Parts: sequence; structure tokens; C-alpha cells
Amino acid sequence: MKPQLACFERIGWPGWKALEEVCEAAHDAGLLVVADGKRGDVPVSARAYGQAMVGTTDSPFGEINGLGADSFTANPLLGEDALEPMVEAAETHGAGVFALVRTSNPGAADVEDLATSDGPVHEHLARMVDRFADRLAGRESDLSGMGAVVGATAPEHIARLRELMPRAMFLIPGVGAQGGRPEDLGAAFAPGPAAAMIAASRSIAGADDPAAAAEELRQAVWAVSG
Repeated sequence: MKPQLACFERIGWPGWKALEEVCEAAHDAGLLVVADGKRGDVPVSARAYGQAMVGTTDSPFGEINGLGADSFTANPLLGEDALEPMVEAAETHGAGVFALVRTSNPGAADVEDLATSDGPVHEHLARMVDRFADRLAGRESDLSGMGAVVGATAPEHIARLRELMPRAMFLIPGVGAQGGRPEDLGAAFAPGPAAAMIAASRSIAGADDPAAAAEELRQAVWAVSG
């Protein structure tokens, strides 16, 4: 389950309380929670974000739990020193991080596709993700909990990003309402069927039969996952 944190936070503390209850219900149902807040800041604040998403905070009254998500999305554009505290929190608490690499919105090209002497910006971000891969390495597979957000709306980049991040799990938004197609995503699954997660919300929630829409997407993804 991938709750969009902004939809809860916009209504203040009742929204955060609802978010905690949603995450608890998801865990009770055996689901993993990806807290989608795209956090990113200077290191001291990034550490607080890590505590809030997957960690704990010391206080005079004892340890205070954060949201307790299994993983969360992070914005790496402030650089490695800002991403480091969030990776450290994930490492300490057995969680994962999905760093934005090549997002699904049309404006992603304005920054993430800018050319540099060593490839586009999104390739620099991909190399950063790979440098953290050992920190969150899996125990039973070659995949890492240091993952990447890679949008389905620009599938021409996926094969190259998979080459640069062979161990990363890909979180792939943009299928359905944003126009991404599951049949274009085969390269994301090169390491195996567990190498990518497809995020689809509006196209399923807004369907006349959400269960049927979800099953149709599941079958389409399975067909290209290898």
C-alpha cells in the first residue's frame, strides 16, 4: 500500500491520525506500507524525516515511535549527505527507501533530463542510488531496499536505469491515469519478478469495478515481469 501523505497532511492532525490508522490496518492485513511523502532536506532535517517515517525519536518521556512505515520515498536532489540520514534510519529499522530518479510527471524533463558531461541528471541520481545499495542489501536475494522511483511515462529510460541500478527495486508510478503502459516496463524486471512494484491508484479506484481493474493490471504486469 502506498498512501500519499499530502492527502492526509492537508487536514492537519486528524489527517495524521487517520494515516496512522490506515497504516496499522494495512499491517494487520499483511501489507507493506510505502509512505509516499518524497522527503528531502539538509542533513539535520533529513534525519528527522527518517525518524518520522520509519524510526523513533528520543524524548524526556521515553522513545516516541514514528509512522512505522516499511519504506518511504525520498528526494535526493540535495545530494548524498542529505540522503544519508534517511538511508541510515532505514538501515537501523529494517526499512527501505525509494529515491526519486526519473519521475512520471511531464515536468520531470525540465530538470531530471538535463544534459551534463556525464549523462542526464537522472543518471547521476541512479548512480547515487546504486552507491547506497549495499547498505540496504537483501538477505535472501541480490535486490536492495535502496530503491528508485522510475516513472512509467518515459519507458525509453528504463533499460538504462536498470543497467545503472541492477540491485535497486523500482517503484513505478504513472501507469493508468498518467498514460503509462505495463507492456512497456519489461526492462524494469530484468533481475526478476520482485524487482519492481507498479503503483496505480486513480485508474483502479475510479474504475466501475476496481477489483477487475486491479486484476487486469496484475495480469499485464505479470506477463512482462519474466
